[in-house]
Amino acid sequence: MPFDFKKEYKEFYLPKNKPQIINVPKANYIAIRGQGNPNEEGGAYQRAISVLYAVAYTLKMSYKTDYKIAGFFEYVVPPLEGFWWQDGIHGVDYSKKDEFNWISIIRLPDFITRENFDWAVKTASEKKKIDCSSAEFFTVEEGLCVQIMHMGSFDDEPASLEKMDKYLEENGYDKDFSDTRLHHEIYLSDPRKSTPDKQKTVIRHPVKKRSF
Repeated sequence: MPFDFKKEYKEFYLPKNKPQIINVPKANYIAIRGQGNPNEEGGAYQRAISVLYAVAYTLKMSYKTDYKIAGFFEYVVPPLEGFWWQDGIHGVDYSKKDEFNWISIIRLPDFITRENFDWAVKTASEKKKIDCSSAEFFTVEEGLCVQIMHMGSFDDEPASLEKMDKYLEENGYDKDFSDTRLHHEIYLSDPRKSTPDKQKTVIRHPVKKRSF
């Protein structure tokens, strides 16, 4: 069976629908940065997703080509994720989607090197006939975070955020947003195949232990 990140790392991809504290280690991703409303038809966000998947599947299927990656094993492409922020706001304001900044990401297996990544960007651009040069090899160590499984539409996320904030207050933690520590979402449902009330999204916020 192909390696499935969601099943092998359940603590990061399949949390319960109540807040929990986790420590997220360093990992590598395919990433694209952008700005604007993610719901804009044919907009920057949707174009970025197409590039992410083009590169991701080029790497996944590389074993069927003449290009061989050292240590390669078959795997399921991990779910789409995203870091979100708005200038001057800690967290997110869902009523101002046009002001979103985002880094959309898909996790890479540890055996994928920057050289492998560069090959995939070039190959995907040639074979898919789309410019994939906006993709970058992105490394992040999130560290201490609080997360929850949100069930429902994205516009209903504030209810889950309230649960997280209450949990932090009761357990001696504070949110720790910065230029590098951001609101993080992991999308476990395909919105094209599920109704909004059935969508599953992991929401993750950076935190720090409160000092007294």
